[in-house]
Amino acid sequence: MVFSKSCCSFFRLCLIIVSFVAFQCNADGNQTSTLVVNAGSAGRPIPNTLFGISLEEVNRAGTGGIWSELVSNRGFEAGGTQVPSNFDPWAIVGTEADIHVVTELSSSFERNKVALRIDVLCDNCPVDGVGISNPGFKGMNIVQGKQYKVALNYRSSGPQDMTISFRDAKSGGILGSSQIIKRNKKVAKWKKMETIITASASSSNASLTLRTTKKGTIWLDQVSAMPQDTYKGHGFRSDLVEMIMQLKPAFFRFPGGNFLRGGALMNAFRWKDTVGPQEQRPGHFNDVWNYWTDEGFGYYEGLQLAEDIGATPVWVINNGLSETDSVDTSAISPFVQEALDSIEFARGPSTSKWGAIRASMGHPEPFVLKYIALGSNNCGMKNYLGNYLAFHKAIRQSYPDIQIISNCDAHEKPLDHPADLYEYKNYPKDDARAMFNLGVNFDKSPRNGPKAFVSEYALIGDKQAKFGTILAGVAEAGFLIGLERNSDHVAMASYAPLLVNANDRNWSPDAIVFDSDQSYGTPSYWTQVLFKESNGATFINSQLQTPDPGMLAASAILCKNPQNNDTHLKIKIANLGNNQVNLKISLQGYVSKNLAGSTKTVLASQNILDENSFTEPKKIAPQQSPLQNPGNEMNVIIPPISLTVLDIF
Repeated sequence: MVFSKSCCSFFRLCLIIVSFVAFQCNADGNQTSTLVVNAGSAGRPIPNTLFGISLEEVNRAGTGGIWSELVSNRGFEAGGTQVPSNFDPWAIVGTEADIHVVTELSSSFERNKVALRIDVLCDNCPVDGVGISNPGFKGMNIVQGKQYKVALNYRSSGPQDMTISFRDAKSGGILGSSQIIKRNKKVAKWKKMETIITASASSSNASLTLRTTKKGTIWLDQVSAMPQDTYKGHGFRSDLVEMIMQLKPAFFRFPGGNFLRGGALMNAFRWKDTVGPQEQRPGHFNDVWNYWTDEGFGYYEGLQLAEDIGATPVWVINNGLSETDSVDTSAISPFVQEALDSIEFARGPSTSKWGAIRASMGHPEPFVLKYIALGSNNCGMKNYLGNYLAFHKAIRQSYPDIQIISNCDAHEKPLDHPADLYEYKNYPKDDARAMFNLGVNFDKSPRNGPKAFVSEYALIGDKQAKFGTILAGVAEAGFLIGLERNSDHVAMASYAPLLVNANDRNWSPDAIVFDSDQSYGTPSYWTQVLFKESNGATFINSQLQTPDPGMLAASAILCKNPQNNDTHLKIKIANLGNNQVNLKISLQGYVSKNLAGSTKTVLASQNILDENSFTEPKKIAPQQSPLQNPGNEMNVIIPPISLTVLDIF
């Protein structure tokens, strides 16, 4: 039989399709794969900085998140300086006949002039009083028996009294109160008042109210409410810090991100506005993520948090560029000086100008600061290179030990400017396999240039990642195994974003989800937990033979117990396939000390799009069990869409 060229092409195409389908069927069926671990050969040290965290002011991560301030828009500045302005989310308690509330530029604080004026009009006010109420960040969490410090600044036109209380937002029931102002004459000059309220009842949806029954005018500014049981007493929300501590992060990158540079330069993060007394910080509009921040979580707090969790700070500084603005290199010197001043604030002696301000805030000893990133998401923008070189020269001359990080990706093409590290960011959208295999990007990266800092990564998208699926967590596990394999070149890596207030999402997915009183980790969070012992471990050569290397990845490391210096073997296997894998493991040159104590930990779920939630916070979480029949030759079943960790002692 004779076929035309077109027919031959058609049949050839059919054969290709049939072969592809057959391969896919084989790949999706139960596989047998082999992993040979060469534990007897010399390993390679993994940097002790490999895995850390990155926090940006997005999703209310700082304001209304890890920073424990309960009052939203504490200084009434969020509505802007054109007064009268709105003072959301504050609400008026009382009718128009009883009370009139408006903002004025009458504050005693030079850097935030907006204050709130309350005119009480009623001669016979309601028994419960009139005033204002603040819901916090979609509800305050007030717990019976716990103490809360309330502070405010005020003045009045005549005799005045005011009661402050926490109330349940729905029932109005009082959860704790204090009479904070009781004067028989006017208070002409601004006065600061503080009180401690012990909660007599609990509510996760509470508000702070200030009420009076006395006619007259009172001015308020910088109203704050802070729980007294913050982490180490430093103002951080304990449950969120404790979840971060489970990651054992080697470094802490802050403050971003797009938040750092701003949509417009006038709304960029400027560190000098975030230090000093809380009530004297002007705050600014976070125009990238569209909310106001009072800067309670500022530069000092970031350094303090890094110290509290035992992580090295990675300080990201503004380099004169925003999404829409670009300072010419000829005029960049004030920004360069601001960067140098920030280093002095962190590292300078308490006798230096900026070191003295740090000391006045409660930290006379210098912080550790070794890494500085020059800008964020700016590579290729106008003036980036010229500005970068100006910063680099000044910092290198004054602080030659600091590691300087470039925005520009150099995993394929060398940089055209000096740097100690370069940033690599990647957010594959609805492509789990692409996420799983991103690590190969570094397989051929030059080893004689700056190291890679994977500052942001995650699988995103409404179809596969959603708010945080097991599929996303496993896809990212494959990527992290790739980073371990390339850890002679990749020095640091951090998932992003770290935190999200479930009531104020700007970006999904995220590692840790919270609201006013509870929190949970997504599968991506638990993936990071299972990689935490990689920092400072020894990477062991291993060979994986599998029908589909793009769907199965494995690594082996030797971990040291810091308490007794004993080492054990840790093998991680990520399976992105839809079916289980029968993995034959051969350990060569490994001598066990306690083989019977070996364990198997699995992160998996029944449905690839399963997520955790407040009702099921650990629906998807690592499950540990004894490793069955451990030995130098083992057969281990690897579940579909899973991360499996074998600890062999």
